[in-house]
Amino acid sequence: MPDLPPLARFGDRVATGLLDVTSDPAALDSTGFWAVCADYEGRLTCARFADVREEPVPAPVPGRWRGPEAGRWTSSLDRAAYTAGVRRIREHIATGEVYQVNLCRVLSAPLEPGADVDALAAVLARGNPAPYAGTIRLPEHGVEIATASPELFLRRAGRTVESGPIKGTARSEAELLKKDYAENVMIVDLVRNDLGRVCVTGSVAVPDLCAVEKHPGLVHLVSTVRGELRPDAGWPELLAAAFPAGSITGAPKSSALRIIDALEAAPRGPYCGGIGWVDADRGVGELAVGIRTFWIDRSADGAAVLRFGAGAGITWDSDPEGEWRETELKAARLLAVASGEYQELGPE
Repeated sequence: MPDLPPLARFGDRVATGLLDVTSDPAALDSTGFWAVCADYEGRLTCARFADVREEPVPAPVPGRWRGPEAGRWTSSLDRAAYTAGVRRIREHIATGEVYQVNLCRVLSAPLEPGADVDALAAVLARGNPAPYAGTIRLPEHGVEIATASPELFLRRAGRTVESGPIKGTARSEAELLKKDYAENVMIVDLVRNDLGRVCVTGSVAVPDLCAVEKHPGLVHLVSTVRGELRPDAGWPELLAAAFPAGSITGAPKSSALRIIDALEAAPRGPYCGGIGWVDADRGVGELAVGIRTFWIDRSADGAAVLRFGAGAGITWDSDPEGEWRETELKAARLLAVASGEYQELGPE
């Protein structure tokens, strides 16, 4: 394991001087600044740091990040398996068991043992800037993540909470389909229900529905769901009600989770989890949905593997080949950034 000090970055905020690490979400309502990683499977890591300051993400240093060779990536579901999974989900939809399921695959490639995820973060910040970019480096706790997430999972300011589900992806606004809008509306309804479990009755609203956002290489449909937390609810209750995010599971969530478990061939880990920060002293925090996310897995013998997830929301109108192409679209630019020497990528 490389000798890298604990660190967290979120935008221009950097945290160092690790104080303690816990899996108890109640800590987020205590004191201090916390970096938070919640794996899709439920493992929660909350790390409190002593020193938090504003500092731009450093420019990439040539040779500091050496990513996998472009041809070394393998997928937990190949094209045949993924399209078969889409067809199986459509069968579940036909029987009325579920309306939408997010089907994901995990891509993996071998990495040099000394690789530093913070160096990857520097490359991503230039090659694929994102509104919820973040890095958490805790090698001794098995957390090494660099995310270029465009999606807000949960934002909290005092008692006000907000979520920004993304559903609907295309290369341009003109290529968005009716299916994309239908997907988004279904997930907005699910998120409203999730937040309604811990918010004051009548306070949950949707100030923005299906807004088009442009990101490097693609566009998304994004909605906003907002509510006021009940007096007896804090971070533990909020996470329990909302996790995992509806946009990366499906609707109804319980049925979608069961189908995902049956069809996917690898754990999602930080991908599709929650990644972000909480300033418990100020009562504010922001967690992103862990999409467009890289993480490093290290084995006991020191070998390192870089992983990245990609998925698509499957509905009755889904075309299996089209959904496979959507996962390729979501992955292509980021794998290109991570897999070679840093280079400036212009708009696609």
